Amino acid sequence: MKKFLLLIREDLQRLQTIPEDEMQACIAEMTKWTEGLAQKGHFLAGEPLETEGLYVKKDHISTDGPFAEAREGISGFLLIQAKDLQQAGELAAQCPEVLNNTVIIEVRPVLDC
Repeated sequence: MKKFLLLIREDLQRLQTIPEDEMQACIAEMTKWTEGLAQKGHFLAGEPLETEGLYVKKDHISTDGPFAEAREGISGFLLIQAKDLQQAGELAAQCPEVLNNTVIIEVRPVLDC
C-alpha cells in the first residue's frame, strides 16, 4: 500500500466561531471516521491544527500568508495508506465534514524516497 497525506482545508474564520457543542459533535464524528479507517488498516496518523501559524520565506517570516485576505487554511491532516490515489480519494470522500460540505480534502501521494 502507498501512503497519502490528506490536507483538511476549511474556512478558518468560520472554524473560530463554531459553538462548543457543535465543535464537540464534529470532533466525535471525525473520531468515529478515523477509528473506522484504523480498523480497516488505512489510518497511520493525524491531528487537528491550530488556526494560527507562520509563513517562512528565505528572508522573511510572517503571520500573513501569500494571500492575506484568504480565509481558507489547513485545519488538520491525516496520513493514510491505500492501494492507489483513487482509493485514497474514495476514503477522503467518506469524511463526515466533506459530506457536510464544511471542508475540502486535498489528497497528495507521499513520494517514496
